[in-house]
Amino acid sequence: MANLFEYDSDREKQSAARAKALEALLITKGIITDKTVDQVLDFFETRMGPFNGAKIVARAWMDPDFKQKLVEDTPAAIEELGLGDFMAGAEGEHMRAVANEPGVHNIIICTLCSCYPWPVLGLPPYWYKDPAFRSRAAREPRAVLKEFGVDVPEEVHVKLWDSSAQIRWFVIPERPEGTEGMSEEELAALVTPESMMGVALAKAA
Repeated sequence: MANLFEYDSDREKQSAARAKALEALLITKGIITDKTVDQVLDFFETRMGPFNGAKIVARAWMDPDFKQKLVEDTPAAIEELGLGDFMAGAEGEHMRAVANEPGVHNIIICTLCSCYPWPVLGLPPYWYKDPAFRSRAAREPRAVLKEFGVDVPEEVHVKLWDSSAQIRWFVIPERPEGTEGMSEEELAALVTPESMMGVALAKAA
């Protein structure tokens, strides 16, 4: 990760302390129970997260017809996989997919806040919400991508997609070379949240 988007080493510790204090207050006031937070965390760890996006991308790599439908009607294509009703809710109501291809590299940002397709990518990382990333990615996407380790050639067009409450974008990265004999499950293991945000490339292990 580029230095620009790194944080103080104790940031996680400070955030955890604030979260614990808020949780304790909400429990005291009877708004939540002592199991509520664990249930939410379990949901994001087991049902809603980047593992869903990885399955979707792997299917798109294996099935050109599915990939075309995923781009043209993202919710309908995702529904075919039977991942769960929650895929259409909780930040997933209006998901749209865009595909990287030779000559085009896509990157998603949210210039207003941190709109993000939770069902396919999980919770957004700190840097995605950082004003420095949001503003610089819009102004100089090639420079920001290079800081993430993605050196996009000049002849490749970089397209930005601004997520919002109306549309939440994610990227179908290009399938890595040398993966022709891999199964769908093996392909899914190559897909990272960063590659589905456009700030990384999917790579063969």
